[in-house]
Amino acid sequence: MYMYRSQKKQFSLIASLLFMVSTLSFKTFAQTDSLKVVKAKWGVKKIAPKIHLKQFGFTDSSLFNSNQYISILEIRRGRRYEIDLVFEKKLLKRTSEFGKENRAIAAINAGFFNMKKGGSVDYIRSNGQLIDSNVLGKSGQRAPHQQAAILIKQGVVDIEKWDGTNDWEKHLDGEDVLESGPALLIDDQVQRLDSVSHNSSRHPRSALALKNRNKILFVVVDGRDANAAGMSLFELSKVLKWLGSREAISMDGGGSSALWIDGQPENGVVSYPSDNKIWDHVGERKVANALVVRRRK
Repeated sequence: MYMYRSQKKQFSLIASLLFMVSTLSFKTFAQTDSLKVVKAKWGVKKIAPKIHLKQFGFTDSSLFNSNQYISILEIRRGRRYEIDLVFEKKLLKRTSEFGKENRAIAAINAGFFNMKKGGSVDYIRSNGQLIDSNVLGKSGQRAPHQQAAILIKQGVVDIEKWDGTNDWEKHLDGEDVLESGPALLIDDQVQRLDSVSHNSSRHPRSALALKNRNKILFVVVDGRDANAAGMSLFELSKVLKWLGSREAISMDGGGSSALWIDGQPENGVVSYPSDNKIWDHVGERKVANALVVRRRK
């Protein structure tokens, strides 16, 4: 009996030490990754007054033990610009097409959609009119991308998280409402995410973030290539937090992720869309809706 208790205590001690080492290692890696993001020498290009494009490629597996390429369009809030939701009910168009047709300064792909029939699979309201409703799964439950929303009121954008009620989106205050998600940051706090594949696997990602209450970020993380692994939503949440975001929401990712800016080379596509499986600026997927920034009329 003495030997059993002794061995049990020894095993418990070893387990505790291993847990402490793994926890310290995780915190060390997290601190190292955060410093790499904050201290990265981001390439900065002025797009228009108070609008800048920031890009950086993390090579040699230097971020989350992987290669990453991140593009961020930073827009300072004010009376000069407005954010708008643009969409098609049935047609699918490239993000660059949405941008050009709406005479935008920039555009980013937005909500999830039906790739065969077109149209959003999530709730969309435009100019106060219902455009599309949620398409629920067989279980009748909301998908992760139906648990938050982007609100636009008089050109000003905000982010809200689902409150658990069935008709939550109908009461959201905004002329334009796009349901998406999940929410990544709310009130400066990283949100708890389920460990489903949509959240935990690495993919190209698109996100909208609000920084310091006076800056809006269009964010695209490229992926599915040796040059860029893509991120899980857990990793993306950390990066957006490290960049100073207070609110953030995930949008449609994968082959849909694309960031377009008027007047830039490569037809304006500044990210590396992955739908053609080639590391270039050509592989945009046709989508059903986008967010655009444009000058106020």
